[in-house]
Amino acid sequence: MPNIKSAIKRVKTTETRHARNIAQKSALRTAIKTFEVAVQNNDVEAAKAALLNATKKLDKAVTKGLIHKNAASRKKSRLAQKFNSLSSNVTA
Repeated sequence: MPNIKSAIKRVKTTETRHARNIAQKSALRTAIKTFEVAVQNNDVEAAKAALLNATKKLDKAVTKGLIHKNAASRKKSRLAQKFNSLSSNVTA
C-alpha cells in the first residue's frame, strides 16, 4: 500500500475506473450476446432492437476508450452482416 497521498488517491481512482470499465465491457458483451440469441431464434424485430442497442454500446465504448474504434467498426460490421442475412432469409 502506498504511503504518499497522491499515490493513495491514484490507487483509489484506478480501482474506481477499473470497476466502471469492467461493468461497461460486461454490458457491451451482454448486448452483443442478446443480439446473437435473437438472430439464432430468427426473431427479426428483437434482433433489430438488439442491433441498435449493441451499436450504441459499441460507440459508447469507443468514446470511453474501452475498445479501439477499428475494433468497434469491425464488430458493428459483422453484426450488421448477420442481421442482413437474417432479414434476407426471412423475406425469401
